[in-house]
Amino acid sequence: MNKKKIINDPVYGFISIFDETIYDLIEHPFFQHLRRIKQLGLTQLVYPGATHTRFQHSLGSLHLMQSAINTIRSKGHEITEEEARAVKIAILLHDIGHGPLSHSLESFWMKDHNHENFSLMIMNHINHEFNYQLDMAIKIYKNEYGKKFLHQLVSSQLDMDRLDYLRRDSFYTGVSEGVIGSDRIIKMLNVYNDQLVIEAKGIHSIEKFLIARWIMYWQVYFHKTVVSAEQLLINIFKRSKELIYQGVKLPASRPLEYFLYKEYLEDTPENTLKLFSKLDDTDILVAFKSWMESDDKVLSLLCKNMMERKLYKIELQNGPFDKEKVNLLMKQTKEKYNLAPEEIKYFVFTNSIINKAYSTINDNIQILYKNKEIKDIGEASDMLSLPVLSKAVKKHFLCYPKENNT
Repeated sequence: MNKKKIINDPVYGFISIFDETIYDLIEHPFFQHLRRIKQLGLTQLVYPGATHTRFQHSLGSLHLMQSAINTIRSKGHEITEEEARAVKIAILLHDIGHGPLSHSLESFWMKDHNHENFSLMIMNHINHEFNYQLDMAIKIYKNEYGKKFLHQLVSSQLDMDRLDYLRRDSFYTGVSEGVIGSDRIIKMLNVYNDQLVIEAKGIHSIEKFLIARWIMYWQVYFHKTVVSAEQLLINIFKRSKELIYQGVKLPASRPLEYFLYKEYLEDTPENTLKLFSKLDDTDILVAFKSWMESDDKVLSLLCKNMMERKLYKIELQNGPFDKEKVNLLMKQTKEKYNLAPEEIKYFVFTNSIINKAYSTINDNIQILYKNKEIKDIGEASDMLSLPVLSKAVKKHFLCYPKENNT
């Protein structure tokens, strides 16, 4: 069977697959599952074009990793064929543990597990199937391999994951402010003292990268309507869990039922992973259609609002919201929908979101000068301010039914 393929990607053009093991990994059911997981969850409710998948993103990240390896090798640094395959496998599978629709739902599937944990669990499972050909890839993914810069290519503030998702998300949302020069950044990559660095002549590309990431977070990922939709999604699952705890039987597909009813607690890890790999966006949307007919008024209304895009009215501000305003909205909502006191929390609530463009704690973006001097991007840049870049910006939000707009 011919396992050397060329994939036509709308962002980069042709992506070449020349490695048989990587081809087999792409064909694996666990990886094919990513075709059914949207990269940006509910963001399509704001940007209709944002329907691309984690499958596309993973292939894009693989393509950028191939380019990064070629660049680093061209500058005299050794990356063996075995290491090259391993780091490409690590980036290909970095998102394989993602569940449906949103990061926000990760805690609903298995307590104390996020997509990174799931990715590692799945990689270990697949490794057994592939006669332990993934050993080095897993070490790189866990930052346990000798060459630390290989891990930085997979997970850092300048990894191939970020370079792809910023460019891809910008492409599919149409938000041009998020466009980054990924080709230029990769050409400027180098390694110094086993650390991934950017050559000084690439500093402006990094400045644009950090600004683009900041803009994309507030204009796309934390767009207030996206936040509203995700809060509605979270509340639907909170309500479903509450009803299940009370003994209510909710219709669901087999994979969704398995996790809703915590059957994994008495099951084998192998079966849990197999069912997780079948859980996708479709399971959630089909469940919402069924739950619209639920006898529970709260669950029915929440699901109806989601399916008909009747999202919460949302307000954002720098500080906490006035308690009197919140209490008034709660009173209005209680009366309008005839809710019990414990049910109001599903319709009126406050919370906050936090974002910062750059972290000074781990894996700083380092600029390498010709005299071998190394500077952090915040120090090297004449345009960017490190205190501003690294400051966590916190926004408080208030959600309530649009009919109660005051």
